[in-house]
Amino acid sequence: MTFLQKYLKWISTFLVLTGILLTNLNIYPLNIAFHGLGVVGWTIAGFANKDKAIITNFGLQIPLFAMGYIKLLF
Repeated sequence: MTFLQKYLKWISTFLVLTGILLTNLNIYPLNIAFHGLGVVGWTIAGFANKDKAIITNFGLQIPLFAMGYIKLLF
């Protein structure tokens, strides 16, 4: 079992949950950073495990977070 398979999902879960907590506490833009990194991690884990459901769920969230980053910059 590789590092990716062993730890990436747990780290990504922590990041997503932290992002959700920060959203509930209205701590912006830090919420986007944490949640976005978690989503990218879960997408990578989905590719590594060839899990189409995970890729679909988290992969489609990436453009939504990209819009948040773009809004933050401009």
